[in-house]
Amino acid sequence: MKLIKLDAIDSTNEFLKGLSSNQVLENFTVVTAENQTKGKGQMGSVWDSEPSKNLIMSVLINGFVTDINQLFDINIVVSVSVIQVLEDLNIPELSIKWPNDIMSYNKKVGGILIENSIKSDGSINSIAGLGLNVNQINFEDLPKASSLAVICDTTFDKDEILLKIVENLEQNIELWFHNSDYFWSFFANKLFKKGIPMPFEDQNQQNFMGIIHGVSPVGKLEILLEDDSVSEFDIKEIQMLY
Repeated sequence: MKLIKLDAIDSTNEFLKGLSSNQVLENFTVVTAENQTKGKGQMGSVWDSEPSKNLIMSVLINGFVTDINQLFDINIVVSVSVIQVLEDLNIPELSIKWPNDIMSYNKKVGGILIENSIKSDGSINSIAGLGLNVNQINFEDLPKASSLAVICDTTFDKDEILLKIVENLEQNIELWFHNSDYFWSFFANKLFKKGIPMPFEDQNQQNFMGIIHGVSPVGKLEILLEDDSVSEFDIKEIQMLY
């Protein structure tokens, strides 16, 4: 694993994307930064992080996905890899808020952003970005956010967590090709509020009740509606109200 450490950068995903377009990088090259000024979340949202307190990293994943219909597989294996490491650290009540938020209890402690590029030869390269709230204490104006330090009342070694996540990710990608069903099942079982009636809002600002049923093969959220039908929703088509 090649590790590139930076003091400050606009976005580790953008830095790694630019680097990989100009030179051949070894698989699982990692970029991490103490401060990120233009961190990105899903669908262009912003990820804010207090400097030097949290884990900000991006990792290059080459050759894992060969079909554009399997892009959500990357989200699955990265999310599961992160959750497993946090479980080993005894972080309580972990779940995945579809599609990419890492939760402890009802608080968001991390977010994952996957960006894919299709090369001229048809191969797919992926960059998996992770922002994990580790030692930040103050979350003023962010009532739904927290950190490992707040939840566990102790500080953590960011570098140790990074190494464990990348090591686990490498191992899981190897295991994926032998038993991908395990990872899909793990992800589905960890879905935040799965099986619980919850209020949602659709893209037309209409509220409705539903129960998270699972995730489709292409990564859409499956929700059981009040008429007992199951509908699928893509990113930004639906928001859970909690």
